[in-house]
Amino acid sequence: MTDGTHPLHVGQSVLKPDRLVGIVGYGAYVPRYRLPGREVARVWTGGLSGSPVQEKAVAGLDEDVITMSIEAAQNALARAAIDPRLIRAVWVGSESHPYAVKPTSTVVAESIGAAPNVQAADWEFACKAGSEAMQAGIGFVGSGMGGYVLAIGMDTAQARPGDALEYTAAAGGAAFIIGPAAESVAVFQGSYSYVTDTPDFWRRAHQVYPSHGDRFTGEPAYFAHVVTAGQRLMEMMGTTAEDYRWAIFHQPNVKFPMRAGQMLGFAPEKLEPGLLSGVVGNVYAGSSLLGLTATLDITEPGDRILMVSYGSGAGSDAFDILVTERIAARRDRAPKVRDYVARRTEIDYALYARYRGKLAE
Repeated sequence: MTDGTHPLHVGQSVLKPDRLVGIVGYGAYVPRYRLPGREVARVWTGGLSGSPVQEKAVAGLDEDVITMSIEAAQNALARAAIDPRLIRAVWVGSESHPYAVKPTSTVVAESIGAAPNVQAADWEFACKAGSEAMQAGIGFVGSGMGGYVLAIGMDTAQARPGDALEYTAAAGGAAFIIGPAAESVAVFQGSYSYVTDTPDFWRRAHQVYPSHGDRFTGEPAYFAHVVTAGQRLMEMMGTTAEDYRWAIFHQPNVKFPMRAGQMLGFAPEKLEPGLLSGVVGNVYAGSSLLGLTATLDITEPGDRILMVSYGSGAGSDAFDILVTERIAARRDRAPKVRDYVARRTEIDYALYARYRGKLAE
């Protein structure tokens, strides 16, 4: 329902623009360097503990959120095949912008040829910074304020040495050019956001590494928001898990998205194409978005996708997405997610510590 009379919550409604919009182009980027989980365990537990992931992607010395965002944006432009000067907003969501005061978005816009006649901004909401930029882009294009918006979710690894996050906090992300439905490879049919003040993960000013509430990050944080957002969107759209070919959830580890999907009624095989946390780690701001790009790489026209992001603090954005017949002609114009996953150079913990600036003078 969209009249605000849904029984679950007063004023609750599906978020839909005045005109249908979708994904005109999409692109991903994952760094080639990989730190195996067993290497983290070797350093901190003598190899006695297991690892929640096989390995994680690590940015090189010459890579940061800006450079990786440019790579993903160029891939999205290659698939969209539009003049970058037609983009009216460039928005980059991240937990690890390289500057505290200087926008990432302006550098990206300049680098891809979208500047200077463009709106630019950096977004923050922990792990769902990228999906909120995407949701705002839907409204921006759907209202007619602009023809195209570039929304990006990108991060580098952030984890205190020896912390559990060191196994999973990785680097990479995805970019999406949002535009008219008539030009899109996938159309947004509706979205819904659910947020509360749940402090499960945070990083104060001047602190290098984030802190977290250990198991508290699962319940009542992750599952309460992801499952509620997904459930309410499906109820308002009049759908069930059976109506979707694929489901994508934020991936802090391998177990959480699988459990969330099962709680919403999805079979495991519907979750696996977009599940990348086991092989490249958890890419915070771009986790669910990277999963969406991996899924779009293999979808067929008519496939319906449920995507639910999660950001600590806390909140989730849920999207109902329908793949169009344009997908087949566009997906091969740029590298696929699995191409980046396959391109790997293994490093040890010492090199990882150097790359991530963990060695203090």
